[in-house]
Amino acid sequence: MSGTLPPLVEPAAELTKEEVARYSRHLIIPDVGVTGQKRLKNAKVLVIGAGGLGSPALLYLAAAGVGTLGIVDFDEVDESNLHRQVIHGQSDIGKLKAASAQETIAEINPFVKVHLHTDRLESSNALELFEQYDLILDGTDNFATRYLVNDAAVLTGKPYVWGSIYRFEGQASVFWEDAPNGKGLNYRDLYPEPPPPGMVPSCAEGGVLGVLCASIGSIMVNEAIKLITGIGEPLLGRLVSYDALEMKYREVKIRKDPETPKITELIDYEAFCGVVSDEAASAASGSTITPAELKAKFDNGDNFALIDVREPHEYEIVNIKGATLIPKDKILSGEALSELPQDKPIVLHCKSGARSAEALAALHKAGFKDATHLGGGVLAWARQIDQSLPTY
Repeated sequence: MSGTLPPLVEPAAELTKEEVARYSRHLIIPDVGVTGQKRLKNAKVLVIGAGGLGSPALLYLAAAGVGTLGIVDFDEVDESNLHRQVIHGQSDIGKLKAASAQETIAEINPFVKVHLHTDRLESSNALELFEQYDLILDGTDNFATRYLVNDAAVLTGKPYVWGSIYRFEGQASVFWEDAPNGKGLNYRDLYPEPPPPGMVPSCAEGGVLGVLCASIGSIMVNEAIKLITGIGEPLLGRLVSYDALEMKYREVKIRKDPETPKITELIDYEAFCGVVSDEAASAASGSTITPAELKAKFDNGDNFALIDVREPHEYEIVNIKGATLIPKDKILSGEALSELPQDKPIVLHCKSGARSAEALAALHKAGFKDATHLGGGVLAWARQIDQSLPTY
């Protein structure tokens, strides 16, 4: 079945005897065949992130015979990654994710060339990097990088497959501004502006069911194979949403938004998306204490209230002894202000510092001028002060 888009990649000159044996189950599918497999062999695919979505994507791209894979990831393997990032194992903890992924790919398919890009993807290097590849897969979990990937793909004329996951739900689509069928779209047609800071929790804050990564990652690879070989109906102009609890797929049509501004350059995406709001950044400036300073308060017997603004299920995982749990949303709504002491200083903390900064801004606005928050949150406390505590 020929696709609605022409093949993205020209076929390689040949398949070796070993490659014919390896890919035989592809070759006997008429729609793929020898020519389709030669296209996969000749393809260069860049995967952004070797984490939850990047792990299954890289495994199956390699297994499918994509000839060249680029991996963009500057992070190291952490124990909390292993329940979902299946390209890494116990012995990889502490290694660069890109290097760990390369080792696993070599075991899966020694015919695949792997290029590691271990610098952070930024406006200064994205265009040059994207030019080296035919197709981009974006499995990142933050909005700043998503908009950077989108804009760099538009400026270099590259198609890219996008996926996202959160708790029990995942989404996937294909964006290609310069699609030859004239129906080009980019991520900004779906999401013209990023959500307000703190509005959408990351996977690190909200969690993700590990196996969901495989569901969405395999959809992404399926789309990549279709684009490379020119078969089937790609997800261009369609968003697939998957609910793992209900076991339901839903499709939403995406149309070109005539109001979407033309992308002409790469910008400061951290500023565009705002990791925290301006109010939170302003409140945290001069009102942030370190884990060592908090420990000194405990050691000195200072009279203060330590307020944990995370969610109850997070408090169950790990908490700082003496902290009172008041979730951030109760503070932002004003509901919990009457529960806060007026007669002693307040120190807020969350997991890593972003949510407590938002809550701090609300407290300052409500008149709690001497309130502070713990920079780095309970993770920094566990790593710097009390190593007996678990991290998540």
